[in-house]
Amino acid sequence: MRPQSIAPHDIKVVPLDRLDVAYSPQPWAFASERRREIDDYFAALQRKKPALWNGRVLMLREPAIVDRVFRGACFAVDYASFISWQCWDFPDPDVRDCFAMAAIQSSEGAFLLGVMGAHTFNAGQIYFPCGTPDPNDLVADRLDFEGSVRRELAEETGLDVTEFAAEPGWYAVLCGSAIAHMKLLRARQDAAELRARILDHLASEREPELADIRIVRGPSDLDPMMPAFVTVFLSHMWSRG
Repeated sequence: MRPQSIAPHDIKVVPLDRLDVAYSPQPWAFASERRREIDDYFAALQRKKPALWNGRVLMLREPAIVDRVFRGACFAVDYASFISWQCWDFPDPDVRDCFAMAAIQSSEGAFLLGVMGAHTFNAGQIYFPCGTPDPNDLVADRLDFEGSVRRELAEETGLDVTEFAAEPGWYAVLCGSAIAHMKLLRARQDAAELRARILDHLASEREPELADIRIVRGPSDLDPMMPAFVTVFLSHMWSRG
């Protein structure tokens, strides 16, 4: 996750009722025209981080918001092309990295974010449980963001989405090349209890994706390792009271 460097005032948080992204297979000129460069670059990344896997992920074209509904078309690419596009300063401006995040909020209003493990591509970054959508997140011809949240939450934290009261709708955070769809999940437990449960889950994993869990109660808990779309979203939620 390498979002563009964008000033916070240029990042928008948009409340949505629904997400409707269709699967529309299509070639990607960037990936085909720079194939050899991409393969060489990804091979070098794998030598540094052997856990990286060149699977298939979904990227977005034609994003639009109409009447509180987010629409677009997604297509499958190899992870090597997706990562190269990010690391090379997003050379194709017509595509987006679009994903869903589980915005965990404790019973007393604190938020819980994960610290990415050293073996991951985004080592040290701090954000909500999430993952780049892949073909497993497709249901018929639609991208199932709810299912992506459910899967990533369980895999990264061991928590089940049914334990939470999910706020209807979504918050889209529009941050240049990145579009983060936040699903607000309110827990019945306090932040310390939730953190302890997640840490127990991480301890049971052979190679957990997360290295730690941060409790964020207010602006003083923000960290430079949090992407701008995360800090802007948190500031938006605090502004609502």
